[in-house]
Amino acid sequence: MAELIDIAERNNPRTRAAWERTKQRAERLGIAKSAYYPLLVGIATFADQRFINPFPEALLPRGYSMVETPVVQPQIALQYLLFDFGKREGEVGSAKAEALAAGADFIHENQEVAFAVSKAYYDLMTAQERSGATRDILKTAQTTQDAAEARLQNGRATLPDVLNARAETAQATFDLASAEGQEQIVRVSLAEELGAEPTPDIRIDAQKNAPLPATLDLPIKALVDRAIEDRPDLQAQLLEIQAADQQIRVAKGAYRPSIVLSGSVAQTAIWPTADNSGLGSANETTWGASLGIQWRIFDGGARKNELAGARSRSREATDKLRDLRDHAQREVWSSYIAFQTAQRQQQAATALLQAANESYSSSLDAYRSGVKNLVDVVSAEKQLALARLSSVSARSQLFLQAVQIEFTTGNLLRSLPPATALQKQDGPPQ
Repeated sequence: MAELIDIAERNNPRTRAAWERTKQRAERLGIAKSAYYPLLVGIATFADQRFINPFPEALLPRGYSMVETPVVQPQIALQYLLFDFGKREGEVGSAKAEALAAGADFIHENQEVAFAVSKAYYDLMTAQERSGATRDILKTAQTTQDAAEARLQNGRATLPDVLNARAETAQATFDLASAEGQEQIVRVSLAEELGAEPTPDIRIDAQKNAPLPATLDLPIKALVDRAIEDRPDLQAQLLEIQAADQQIRVAKGAYRPSIVLSGSVAQTAIWPTADNSGLGSANETTWGASLGIQWRIFDGGARKNELAGARSRSREATDKLRDLRDHAQREVWSSYIAFQTAQRQQQAATALLQAANESYSSSLDAYRSGVKNLVDVVSAEKQLALARLSSVSARSQLFLQAVQIEFTTGNLLRSLPPATALQKQDGPPQ
């Protein structure tokens, strides 16, 4: 199963999309940090202007002259935000928290994919074992039918008994076809979870001899504490609260002034001409510098609404974290109870299968000896079929519930000790 999870992490579209979202958040952090650096712009201007230049009539009878001014000006302009009372710092803090939250979301997405693959794996294991159990049920039904037909030939059974046995065989054949069809469907589902082309041709190692989860090594309180501390969805939401708080700082910074340093240097080439006389040309270096204070005095309530929205988003994120914590605790409790239930079901299924096997063997021997009738054999046969299917389902469910405990506590794909201990082949847990 570990190999299947590794394939899914590399190929499943959900994990790839989550990784792209993480990279996008990291790029946003880089954009926010760029505000600490000066803005340097290169400008090339090519212009030509023709305008009226008023002139004293004593010197020029018509009172004006026409001037044309071609200009070529390559220029470098600089703008540097020196101080903004924490607005940039808030933007960077918010972007950093969002980038970390995206990383936690990526971990959570990987855990969800891993759990989905685990569930599909155990569903397929169940389907395979159910198909095998159904084949055994068919063999049992055929054995009962053979016994009934043998007694009919000896004159010790009636035709209705044989017909009843044949009906049970036909029902077992029908159930086998259904089980094999369901197994193919589950194979397609597993292939889809892996991010591969859906196909029923996938094969897995069912690990029939794998040791079962035996006990929980951690009490429920420790499981809940682990979930609150380690679940990546809770960590991501906590970071979202930090990002929202930083946005409040940004909104407050809009009420304060900004100190900006501006400057430019250019090489200006100009050669004007006039219709009444010649004008001189120039090709000189020009520059300018300024230190300005920008303070937004009135904006129609935009800053007020931005601050109110930021505070609202912070409260929303806090309430969502509270809801996620409650949800996480409920999931841990549910998985804890489900694991204990699966343990009891596995133990009961094992005992049921042993008892049903003995009951059927005894009933069949008694029927062949003429001590019991076919109704007793068919009843024992049905109990054995139910016991086989229950045993298959209980074993897979116990494995799945052990994985679900790791998932709900945030430990899936992580290095903390597992919450469950495996049963040794010869007895006690390890």
